[in-house]
Amino acid sequence: MGVLGKVVDYLLLLSFFSITLTAQLDIPESILPHAYNPFYQVYTTLTQDYLVLEQPAFFKALMTLELVYQLPLALLNIYGLLYSKPWFNTTCLLFGASVVASTTAMVGEILNSQKASASLMAMYYPPFLPLGVLAIVRGVVGQWSKAAPSIGNGPSSAVKKRA
Repeated sequence: MGVLGKVVDYLLLLSFFSITLTAQLDIPESILPHAYNPFYQVYTTLTQDYLVLEQPAFFKALMTLELVYQLPLALLNIYGLLYSKPWFNTTCLLFGASVVASTTAMVGEILNSQKASASLMAMYYPPFLPLGVLAIVRGVVGQWSKAAPSIGNGPSSAVKKRA
């Protein structure tokens, strides 16, 4: 895929890792009380994210989507990228579409509310919407060109010859 493909793959890998780490925010309070979740306490103190603090119904549904759908896809994408799995393009496309849909809903709420600050908008829009679009483009280009991920050097990246 070339240098650009490697750069895109490294950006996506970094994003998949960061999403798996920040998934702590999505864990319901009934499972992990916020008092025992240091990441939750630091994040809400620094950002004053009213969506995380107030948790409206649509936001709870999106957080459940992230835990049940996007987190497993992020983990699969990490594995698929590192081991050059042929299904990586499909899971990357699915992940990107889900991220764009959920981020669009949250950005729409933030833009239409009177509670949001510019720093809160900067927490949602710049990192997540372009990430979703990049994952979609990577999935589509990979499907079109049948390109395997360019980072991994696992067993499926080697060409096997049969006699």
